[in-house]
Amino acid sequence: MANTEFHSGFVAIIGRPNVGKSTLLNRIVGQKVAIMSDKAQTTRNRIQGIYTTKDTQMVFIDTPGIHKPHSRLGDFMVKSALSTLGEVDAVLFMINADERRGAGDNFIIERLKAVNKPIYLVINKIDQIHPDRLLEIMDQYKDAISWADVYPISALEGNNVDELVATLKSKLPAGPQYYPADQITDHPERFIISELIREKVLDLTRQEVPHSTAVVIDSIKRQDEEKIHIQATIIIERSSQKGIIIGKGGSMLKRIGSMARRDIERLLGDKVYLELWVKVQENWKDRENLLASYGYRQDDY
Repeated sequence: MANTEFHSGFVAIIGRPNVGKSTLLNRIVGQKVAIMSDKAQTTRNRIQGIYTTKDTQMVFIDTPGIHKPHSRLGDFMVKSALSTLGEVDAVLFMINADERRGAGDNFIIERLKAVNKPIYLVINKIDQIHPDRLLEIMDQYKDAISWADVYPISALEGNNVDELVATLKSKLPAGPQYYPADQITDHPERFIISELIREKVLDLTRQEVPHSTAVVIDSIKRQDEEKIHIQATIIIERSSQKGIIIGKGGSMLKRIGSMARRDIERLLGDKVYLELWVKVQENWKDRENLLASYGYRQDDY
């Protein structure tokens, strides 16, 4: 019996901040590889999620939300997102069903006009609107560029996601299997662990500590046969934020650690002892040497 031809390719997920790109990526690969928050600009690096079946491998690239940058970190994030467009086999342009087309969407559309690859319009969060509004939303975008197809989805609920994946699979070129079948991301575990901790800081401190946080993994060591000891430092920009993250009697830091530890244990399949520290590093988002040391390296893009 002849072997089935293997197909593979790369798919960029692009859009304004907070449209659900990370939620879609996690839904497709079936595990959390990108952090999720209802705060804009949560994703800072390009994160690759790998979807593999017996005859297909798709590498999805979740990009930082495209926005007007206000710091060197913001500039890095936008360049990181746009740099993926020339390297992929297809592009998913995601929008929010509950937001009208705006200047940010137009900025992305202008750049997509130069991309000579299939571009799919993905309308996310359809679970949050009345079905009658869908045609009105599609009308806002129908003439923007020549879409390969339009998919209304709910990344959170899973509506229409399998259909989107099936269409992408059917259009992929013949190609090699780039990653082992059981690998779901190209990022090392240290990166994902640091992101899981940062997610909890964003979730628990809400408006008080916006995007002034980075997380550095200082060490990962096996303590004994039953436990892994992880030491990590939460970097913030201002002394006033230190008290917020530590909390009264260390209560906030304990909550951050406890919630992050549960996710890290699921990731590693092992018991974890997580030790967290907080360090003030003023204006780190605008200092190139610090950006590089915290994992935001311009050379990577």
